[in-house]
Amino acid sequence: MKKLLAVVLSVTMMASLLSACAKSNTAGETTIPSAGESQTEGQKASDSQKAAADPKVTLSYAEVNSETSLMGMTAQKFKEEVERLSGGSVEIQIYAGGVFGAEGDVLDTMTSGGGTVDMTRIATQSLKDYTGINVTNLLTVPYIFNGREHFWKTVETDIGDDILNECHEVGLGIRGLFFAEEGFRNFFFKDKITGIEDLKGKKIRSSTDSTMVGTIEGLGAAPATVAFNELYSALSTGVVDGAEQPIVNYQSNAFNEVAPYMILDGHTFGACMVLITDSAWDKLTPAQQEAVMEAGGIASRYNAGCSQDVEDECKAKLVESGVTFVEVDDLQPWRDACSKIIGEVTEGLDDYMVRIEELGN
Repeated sequence: MKKLLAVVLSVTMMASLLSACAKSNTAGETTIPSAGESQTEGQKASDSQKAAADPKVTLSYAEVNSETSLMGMTAQKFKEEVERLSGGSVEIQIYAGGVFGAEGDVLDTMTSGGGTVDMTRIATQSLKDYTGINVTNLLTVPYIFNGREHFWKTVETDIGDDILNECHEVGLGIRGLFFAEEGFRNFFFKDKITGIEDLKGKKIRSSTDSTMVGTIEGLGAAPATVAFNELYSALSTGVVDGAEQPIVNYQSNAFNEVAPYMILDGHTFGACMVLITDSAWDKLTPAQQEAVMEAGGIASRYNAGCSQDVEDECKAKLVESGVTFVEVDDLQPWRDACSKIIGEVTEGLDDYMVRIEELGN
């Protein structure tokens, strides 16, 4: 019965994603620029022909979420565009559902030169504790963005370029290709919650990211380390009282079945990057690299164009299933509670912080 339910949920989620993304991309409301967007159609066709004549390269792409998730669909869009724009000379093989392990495992493989994974999509917080990573950490700061538009406006500037390039520049052996997102992350619990005071003493599942740990501690709760694939069980058995995820992941993993109370604090934005190893990048000819970058721009716009609609559809279905959403009218007490970790993460990045704040006005 559980397997049947999982299949039904998967198919339903896929249909919702396709519908929402189709509507959003038809509307053409997003303004995320793609690499090579200034090229003429003739130049693009010429580059595609050049790439098609290049030796064929197959690249592996790891995704921890399912193929039917927003991130899975973004990966599929990227794959389709890479293969189209390269004239078939670059093939992307997607390994979804955490085949290669959690994001940290995949990053360790890529940065150590293991060669098993060429590309991946990661939450930017997964890079937090790698040596040399600095500017990228801005995307993990609690309560830094006031909405989706604020995030996209920020990464469209040279701040976004600095973040995408940082991994390569500090010698991690990887480089950023494009941004994606999965919405604001919110806390959810087994028991009813009405405000910040209810978090005190709660055991909340956290990633090993020091910023997330500091955020949970600042809010008076106790961070608990639980593997993501064990979280459903940990919630149902009371090992933890709650956790945090974007709404779309909360639904796709059926956490609402065991923790039906979500408070919409939006403590961090689900900012993501798609990365490629330097060794995989160097396998590509200039024409193939151009095709990959252009495809990344298209996939980024696709993601930006449908993420809000997908989230809205998920939220409506969750309400129908009995989930209680609690709005937060004043985020200042939440920011104040996290002032220590905010100060630690942004140390030495004052100029960036001022610019990001200005972009949100």
